[in-house]
Amino acid sequence: MSGEIRHEWPLFEVFVRAKRGLNHVHVGSLRAADHEMAVHHARDLYTRRNEGVSIWVVRSDHIAASDPGEKAAFFEPSGDKVYRHPTHYTIPDSIPHI
Repeated sequence: MSGEIRHEWPLFEVFVRAKRGLNHVHVGSLRAADHEMAVHHARDLYTRRNEGVSIWVVRSDHIAASDPGEKAAFFEPSGDKVYRHPTHYTIPDSIPHI
């Protein structure tokens, strides 16, 4: 095996929608040579009992995500953006209570 080059297929994240009108939910990951193969493998692995109506696959290295460790700074509202608060605006007396 020395000198042999090993190529791994890319990792794909799999999302399945169980019924019409519901959201797609992340159900797992798999490796495949391309998107078409990933969809077929996802169908075989994650929807064996006809529980899905739609499958999405996306290469893991194409996903951009926030860092869970920075949750507080990323999701907490910023106090310096006063334009987001109704107290920043003056409502004329002629406007009835909203």
